[in-house]
Amino acid sequence: MRSLLLVSASMAVVPAPADNRPNIILFMVDDMGWQDTSVPFWTERTPLNNTYETPNMERLAREGMLFTQAYASPISSPSRCSLMTGANAARHRVTNWTLRRDESTDIEDDIVATPAWNVNGIYQEPHPLTPSPKGEREGTPNIDYAFLCRSFVDILHESGYYTIHVGKAHWGALDTPGERPEHFGFDVNVAGHAAGGLATYLSEQNYGHDSLGHATSLMATPGLERYWGTGTFLTEALTQEALHALDGWKAPPLPSPVGREKEPFYLYMSHYAVHVPIDRDMRYYQKYIDKGLSTKEAAYASLIEGMDHSLGELLDWLDRNGEAENTVVIFMSDNGGYATGSYYRDEPLYTQNAPLRSGKGSLLEGGIREPMIVRWPGKVRAQSRCNRYLIIEDYFPTLLEMGGVSQYEVPQTVDGRSFMPLLTESGDPSKHRPLIWNYPNVWGNTGPGISLNCAIRLGPWKLIYNYKTREKELYDIEHDISEEHNLASERRSIVRRLSRLLGRELRKMNAQRPVMKATGQPCPWPDE
Repeated sequence: MRSLLLVSASMAVVPAPADNRPNIILFMVDDMGWQDTSVPFWTERTPLNNTYETPNMERLAREGMLFTQAYASPISSPSRCSLMTGANAARHRVTNWTLRRDESTDIEDDIVATPAWNVNGIYQEPHPLTPSPKGEREGTPNIDYAFLCRSFVDILHESGYYTIHVGKAHWGALDTPGERPEHFGFDVNVAGHAAGGLATYLSEQNYGHDSLGHATSLMATPGLERYWGTGTFLTEALTQEALHALDGWKAPPLPSPVGREKEPFYLYMSHYAVHVPIDRDMRYYQKYIDKGLSTKEAAYASLIEGMDHSLGELLDWLDRNGEAENTVVIFMSDNGGYATGSYYRDEPLYTQNAPLRSGKGSLLEGGIREPMIVRWPGKVRAQSRCNRYLIIEDYFPTLLEMGGVSQYEVPQTVDGRSFMPLLTESGDPSKHRPLIWNYPNVWGNTGPGISLNCAIRLGPWKLIYNYKTREKELYDIEHDISEEHNLASERRSIVRRLSRLLGRELRKMNAQRPVMKATGQPCPWPDE
């Protein structure tokens, strides 16, 4: 059924003067862990920091602010939908990964049934002040099991930004409006569609198409035919397409009646890397074999360095074109690193994000803590470090504030808080603020902290509650980053306080929970 929606603003978009607004690049990596880099996000360097080589992330960190406690959801679609809407996943209810229309991707559980979550993702109605997106009929019908919203991209677009999408989208199921990035206000879309994964990174396999051009998988990457059979790894093909789109913005073929060449751009560089399948990027693979890594881990490391090279190419473009001083560059990942399968990663499993425990799909730190860096010359102090926490829905108000948009109209409640005070070191929006996660789903992979749970972070404390078992875990994150010491039995007063707050916040957002099959009753809230 249609999601519960609330109006959080009532004014039309009011942009700042166009020539004062920065360009914005959001460089989003898929499934990248907190330690998948040579940049130390912890208080000390780790073996993983000494294994991977990411010189361009190092460059970005030297020139900007490194965030040590940036959070997302444990799975792709929930994070990406929170990014676009500003709503917490408990509110927008796209709590698992989407693919086919009206079909859940949850795995069947013997004891509980997962809720009727928003399997069709998010969508928006065409804005009355702007034309409908290309190829879209006037008006958009209500979509069952989907969340109606207005994306920050659409707001930026209406305010005058030239908007470019390159790579993974994963906002709406097949055959829904939300499968197309253009639906959300993008002027340019390269390779974005409903699927959240890819068939292959290899051009020799036409990125998942046969010799006749037919997709061999729902995960086939579309729109890159000119790279088929050229030996161009997918990460590099997407990078070249992004550079081409930026060249088009810099020197448009025809003059724009509103002076498009003077408008700022928003580039969402959304890589499929480092999502499985872990294909070998041969530009870097042998280097890691020579360093002593196994074939699996060398392949994974090659994906990471190929992604980093892409970042460097974009930074170099900004330098060559005189745009570096007026461009915000933000680096982020959508969930923790893959740590649950020995087909792609060496055992022991659940250690691939050490010192964080577990990985993608988990509400332990390894599944939700992300590498984040922001560079903004003149605004953000170089070589600075922020140890305050934030979460993925905070990007919505922050990116609009960066773009000089102070008033806008949206149908959804925006849970995110701008992290501009953290960037300018003028305030702390994390103070006394609880962060909330809800994953009433069954992902499929198993491991610590994975599936059928919810969580709250408040100050140093983190509580995880399992709907199915009713087990509670309490960790002091500041002193136990690896979540090795469950203090639930020792600090009962803190467990009660966090349980009450978590239950209250979930009910306030009309969150969903699983149902016990034996009784047909919902699983208890954490404070019941």
